[in-house]
Amino acid sequence: MILPGLVSIAFYRRRPSALQIGLGLVFTVVVSGLLGYVQDAGTSRVWENVTVAIVGGVLLYVVVLLVLVYWYLPRRAKAREPPAPAPSTPPH
Repeated sequence: MILPGLVSIAFYRRRPSALQIGLGLVFTVVVSGLLGYVQDAGTSRVWENVTVAIVGGVLLYVVVLLVLVYWYLPRRAKAREPPAPAPSTPPH
């Protein structure tokens, strides 16, 4: 469900675009809704399950995407480190 953002982070080491995040959210909502519907199809609780599945899927999507962005793109940690001194090798 998070494939568009995952590919961007894991392989290209860049933040996912708004389009990638949007596609991931749309896919998450559709698949979660279908899974919630199939779980209790024909009962009176079907719309409750669809709602719970969509909310849970979106929360899971957001958490996983934030964790991946934090682990793979630690820009804050790099900004806090002092710059490395230039190597000082004597001329030959």
